[in-house]
Amino acid sequence: MITFALHGIGVSGGIAIGRAQLVSHATLEVAHYTVPAARVDQEIARLDFAVDEVQKELTALHNTMMRSGEVPGEFGAFLDVHWMILNDPTIAEAPKRIIAEQRCNAEWALTQQMNVLIDQFDQIEDPYLRERKADVVQVVERVLKRLMGKPGSLPSAVAEERTILVAHDLSPADVIQFKQHHFAAFLTDLGGVTSHTAIVARSLAVPAVVATHNARQMIRDGEMLIVDGSSHVVIVNPDRAVLAEYRLKQSEKLKRLRSKPAETLDGQRVMLNANIELPGDLAQVLDSGANGVGLFRSEFLFLNRYGLPSEDEQFEAYRAVAAGLSGKPLTIRTFDLGADKQKADLEGLARVAPNPALGLRAVRFCLAEPKLFGTQLRAILRASHYGKVRILIPMLASVAEIDATIALIDEAKENLREQGEPFDANVPIGGMIEIPAAVLAMGGFLKRLDFLSIGTNDLIQYTLAVDRSDEAVSHLYDPLHPAIIKLIALAIGGANKAKVPIAVCGEMAGEVLMTRLLLGLGLRDFSMHPAHVPTVKQRVLGSDVGAIKPLVERIKRTDSPAKLAALIDKLNA
Repeated sequence: MITFALHGIGVSGGIAIGRAQLVSHATLEVAHYTVPAARVDQEIARLDFAVDEVQKELTALHNTMMRSGEVPGEFGAFLDVHWMILNDPTIAEAPKRIIAEQRCNAEWALTQQMNVLIDQFDQIEDPYLRERKADVVQVVERVLKRLMGKPGSLPSAVAEERTILVAHDLSPADVIQFKQHHFAAFLTDLGGVTSHTAIVARSLAVPAVVATHNARQMIRDGEMLIVDGSSHVVIVNPDRAVLAEYRLKQSEKLKRLRSKPAETLDGQRVMLNANIELPGDLAQVLDSGANGVGLFRSEFLFLNRYGLPSEDEQFEAYRAVAAGLSGKPLTIRTFDLGADKQKADLEGLARVAPNPALGLRAVRFCLAEPKLFGTQLRAILRASHYGKVRILIPMLASVAEIDATIALIDEAKENLREQGEPFDANVPIGGMIEIPAAVLAMGGFLKRLDFLSIGTNDLIQYTLAVDRSDEAVSHLYDPLHPAIIKLIALAIGGANKAKVPIAVCGEMAGEVLMTRLLLGLGLRDFSMHPAHVPTVKQRVLGSDVGAIKPLVERIKRTDSPAKLAALIDKLNA
């Protein structure tokens, strides 16, 4: 076997070693044949059936994704986009006319219509909208695979090696669907840094190299591959020496980073915590070397189930994590239902707002339903006896909400005392900074709370009035908007001055390109998906806070997007 290397764009870092699994590229393999007049209706029905099957596939995938909690909820938006494209008349109806007029097979008609749409997209001046032609191609691919009788999921992995997907292109739906096979990495002929597939790969912490141009044609099923996302290279059929070298890199890096404290070059100690959604995520937290759990999204205990969890059920879940952390801190966010996380059982308890993101969600809902809230607070307090537990209140906008919440916590404590239940009477209480008003009125928060945590996802959404799950405006969602940087700087600076601990637990905390910016703004506590802890730790270890501070000060004063981008690049050089 010949050893060779392919170069592309590494869109998700890390090293993966495994066997190649080729993923069929249907549009490259479409036949063209004439259909007898008597069979035209049958051919149209075959197209309808394939479209219907893909609709069911996308629905099932969306439901599975939400139940598993392994994929961030906003990726449901990617599937929604594909659903809309699939149901658009230009895809669902126009090919039928081509079948009838040209008496051709459904695969050919669908491909011809796809080419027409691609030509139209190529004429669009807006680069973001022009890139959406990739979504059209990916939807057509799924329908073609159904028409051609090809599986929509992977066959079993080759031998005992972890699978590396090799494809001409992959949609976000493909990546999410194949996640259940625990594939090690993927590489594609097409793609770019900002593609939806790249975003999913980074979120799942799966090494990925795209834009390899001809990997699908040059690699065969079962061949040994090394994918180095950090170096933008794929090594095919590596010899023993190269294979041994990369395996040593994998094991040494993991061991070294897991046990090494996160400390900057100039001696600044940094806490790297993990975000989790269910008790089953604990093993990944421990493997990552995280300092603890900075965000337990407790609402996932309420979702995808019949009925509501009882106090005892919640207590057992919280206790399992608290005890499993063996003294490391556990921050439990009280349930944040509403907006993108709905629960049918709760609709009878409080009204459903026409705009949930601005309606009765998070702490607002909890205060409107004190009985339900009290049940959770008692469960959390009971768990505090078994570990270092902290309570985090989401979406606070005023000191009145803080006072009302603390009163309910005191009431829950009194109930437990009467019942003789042990708990930590001094459990720390913190608040999430997710609304611009909370940053601007933070003085009252600092006097009442033991710690703060910035939820950058919602802070960006509410500041810029952009729903990042809405395909039409998601490109306007910008963590580096000057207003966002100024708000985060104000929050961190205010907390540090008051000597109140503050963390960032939103997506920015796990984005390695943001690490030095946040360090320069004064942040010393990050919380992220466990998979991102090693890469962020590596960036912390290679950073000198004193050296980057002047550059960060320039970034804080910059309003020009072009200058800001240049400064961020310089910061990460």
